[in-house]
Order: sequence, then structure tokens, then C-alpha cells
Amino acid sequence: MHSHPYALGLEKNAANHVPLSPLSYLQRSAGVYPNRVAVVYGDLRQTWAQTYERCKRLASALTRHGVGVGDTVAVMLPNVPAMFEAHFAIPMTGAVLNTLNTRLDGEAIAFMLQHGEAKVLLTDREFAPIVERRWRSWASVVPW
Repeated sequence: MHSHPYALGLEKNAANHVPLSPLSYLQRSAGVYPNRVAVVYGDLRQTWAQTYERCKRLASALTRHGVGVGDTVAVMLPNVPAMFEAHFAIPMTGAVLNTLNTRLDGEAIAFMLQHGEAKVLLTDREFAPIVERRWRSWASVVPW
């Protein structure tokens, strides 16, 4: 194999290669492109800096609520900015994100909440009636 002369001495190292995780991507985007638009939703325009701050605030609120490493946070939201932010904020706490499909029936949601051992459930008001019934029946028998 013939190597290109411009490729000599360019092996991956700390000076030229840093793998990105979703969390480091968010932090880097907020630092490098703080005023660029990250979220467009209807009339809402949110920058990377604003998105990063909102994610940190949600992560902080979850932590104050007792969420930590290895916990599960279930989320039942449509494709809205809050769902996007949950994908960053929940891992910031060290917890696992369990996204619930909004098209599933109550029995399937109840199974996913129980099987996933969700410590916290975030949901949109639109889904509150179906989730409330299932959450109460499950949460009343699961020790916190």
C-alpha cells in the first residue's frame, strides 16, 4: 500500500482527533457556535447556547429530584424541543433515557414504565390522562 506524503505523521492523537459524544457535541456547539440556531420549532428559534443552558437546568432539576447515575428517566413527548433537550439533559445526570412511543396503548406504556424501572416520568399534558392512570398503578407498588 502506497501512503500519500501528506498523510505521513498524521496518526490520530490528542492534537488532531477528539471523539465526540452527544454531551461533548452539545458543549462544543455552545462554545463554538453560541449564537447559531440549534432548534427551529414553529416561531421558536433557540441558539446552541440557549439549548445548552436549558439542558443544564433540566439536568440540575432532575438531580435535585434524586436522579443519578444508573437511574432511568422515562419520557413521553412528541417531537418537540423538550424531547430534544431531554436527549442531552438526562445523560448529563448519568441516568438512562427511556423514550416512550406516543402511539402505544396504555398497557404497553405501563409495561415499559415497570420494565424500565423509571424513577421519573416526563410527559406532555396531551398524554397526561393515559400516563397518569398507568403511572399511579405502577408507582404505588414500586418502592422509591
